[in-house]
Amino acid sequence: MKALCWHGKGDVRVDTVPDPKILNPRDAIVRITSTAICGSDLHLLDGYQPTMEKGDILGHEPMGIVEEVGSGVTNLKKGDRVVVPFTISCGSCWYCTRSEFSLCDTSNPNAEIAREAMGQSPAGLFGFSHMLGGYAGGQAEYLRVPFADVGPIKIESDLPDEMVLFLSDIFPTGYMAAENAGIEQGDTVAVWGCGPVAQFAIQSAWMLGAGRVIAIDRVPERLEMARKNGKAESINFDEDKVYDKLMEMTKGRGPDRCIDAVGCEAHAGGSFDAVVDKAKASVGLATDRAHVLREAIMCCRKGGTLSVPGVYVGFLDKVPFGALMNKGLTVKAGQTHVQRYLGPLLKRIEGGEIDPSFVITHTRPLADAPEMYKTFRDKQDGCIKVVLKP
Repeated sequence: MKALCWHGKGDVRVDTVPDPKILNPRDAIVRITSTAICGSDLHLLDGYQPTMEKGDILGHEPMGIVEEVGSGVTNLKKGDRVVVPFTISCGSCWYCTRSEFSLCDTSNPNAEIAREAMGQSPAGLFGFSHMLGGYAGGQAEYLRVPFADVGPIKIESDLPDEMVLFLSDIFPTGYMAAENAGIEQGDTVAVWGCGPVAQFAIQSAWMLGAGRVIAIDRVPERLEMARKNGKAESINFDEDKVYDKLMEMTKGRGPDRCIDAVGCEAHAGGSFDAVVDKAKASVGLATDRAHVLREAIMCCRKGGTLSVPGVYVGFLDKVPFGALMNKGLTVKAGQTHVQRYLGPLLKRIEGGEIDPSFVITHTRPLADAPEMYKTFRDKQDGCIKVVLKP
């Protein structure tokens, strides 16, 4: 089959690789009809995620048609149309029984590596590094899905792929980010970043009762999408100092809830801390550029909440923890418990409350994936979200 493979920093290629096979009774094989490029994939492209190996198949936002199931999978059959969540979860460990699926104790075969880096291991993930399981991803013609009796959700309507594909990751991720923010009726919510996850965090903030949403970015197309589709106010950080503008907009109090939907590759114009972060990352002295996290801590109102769906990799410099502590902030973060949200969010789509396809700007064949990775990374051609068709 054809699959997009990682070959080193800045180097992804469409290769011919062996077709996946059933390896466990709880496996399924899915023929991929649509898959997408995620901002998290760019951290792999840019070399920020350790324990990648040449030939690793990327991608964690897939859906398609079930081709084969193992003997232990009774909820799916050949021909079923499914969306596959990026988190791989057993469904029966202590964490899974608490619906904390991204913390599954069972699905990461390389848990010891993750334990060394993090203290404990989270769940295995499709298309990420070997520290998180080394599972082949979904930017391919076929995908082996472990624990297929727990993960995929059947799509039994005739909704197009584009409306349901993002249940695999970015819609639940944006929703959980808003949920983690603890939004109360009428709250002012500030969202850093206007990429795809941020767009869904904006939409979800309204669903959860926000009275005001402020979106922060510098890319005109992203800011326009946040204003048009998300009905958000906006701040262009190339034109205004974010802290000063937020204080002005909130009469000195600061936003009630702050969402960092950027993560480890933050840009911040010419701010001193961002320049230092970039310099350290360029020579391998740091893995994460944490400007947004620092800024959100400083901007959030006293007693507010900071939600972090943005991916961080390692150790962060100069995080103002004293401000966080003295202001009494609550912080919630984590990979998304996707399986928890699949059913409820599918109902919102089927009920016409949201059409997630609004984020798509480019649809291309799998063969164009290497080119589209660079277009997405470099924010060229108005690119906000890429869907690939294997």
